[in-house]
Amino acid sequence: MYTQIWSKYLPIIKILLKRSANGNQTLDLNRIDFERAGSGRKAGYKFLIELVGGRTLNVLSGIPLAKDLADVLLADAGIREILNKGNYEVALNTRFQLSIKNVTPADHVPAEPKED
Repeated sequence: MYTQIWSKYLPIIKILLKRSANGNQTLDLNRIDFERAGSGRKAGYKFLIELVGGRTLNVLSGIPLAKDLADVLLADAGIREILNKGNYEVALNTRFQLSIKNVTPADHVPAEPKED
């Protein structure tokens, strides 16, 4: 139902996924696009998707809006390549702001022993 809308935003989402290595990213979406595609009422859409190693770990909401976004992200080869390299949280708030967080744990490199 929302696949076409998410496909429209896919190029900018890809850029924001890359930039998320430097900090959280936010994209303001056009609320009217989603309301037209949905039930037509001003529903407060809100979700959180956890993507770990290129797979959807959790879609913390059963709404089609979240599932369609996860499907569109994983269908794109370029985005799948980015997602394979880390862990991400993609969330939508009720103000139609999509936030992207890179939550990949920092590699813990053991300290080398000091030479005396």
